[in-house]
Amino acid sequence: MAKLELRQLQKQYDPQTVPLKELNLTVEDGEFLTFVGPSGCGKSTLLRTIAGLEQPTRGEVAIGGRSVNRFPPGKRNVAMVFQSYALYPHMTVGENISSPLRIRKTPKPEIERRVREAMTKLNLDPGLRDRRPSQLSGGQRQRVAVARALVRDPDVFLLDEPLSNLDALLREQVRAELKQIFQNQNKPVVYVIPI
Repeated sequence: MAKLELRQLQKQYDPQTVPLKELNLTVEDGEFLTFVGPSGCGKSTLLRTIAGLEQPTRGEVAIGGRSVNRFPPGKRNVAMVFQSYALYPHMTVGENISSPLRIRKTPKPEIERRVREAMTKLNLDPGLRDRRPSQLSGGQRQRVAVARALVRDPDVFLLDEPLSNLDALLREQVRAELKQIFQNQNKPVVYVIPI
């Protein structure tokens, strides 16, 4: 179980800029928590602090009951999906999805199985596997980014406005699909969207 806990979390850039002020929050396994707010209100700062990309001014981030404040981002076992997809343009879809597993030196049969499962869950046609991101639609790129997060099997999923580049109709459809997919993972999910 990898419950996410934020205890008295504060992030302050200067005396006038305090995007996170004494935040106390628990996100249970299987819980899909959504933060909605205007640009500049601290949503992305919250995710970046949980992921370890920014250090809190004070307070604690705990995953699975242990503090991860001193852990670098790569040791927190957190998967983050960004608004800009963050796909490697020189890699194929299959290579993009499998990249976290190859970095961990996961055995090839396991990589193959997990990539195939993630592509199936996200309705990614197997024929897309050898294409590059530039050959995909926006919705397909987003699904590839989510598939890459899923194969990692992280303790926590962080989604930073992942659908804002999609048109409104596709955004609603994909949001509903994502919610179902992530709830089935039984991991804490923190999702931020703009107003």
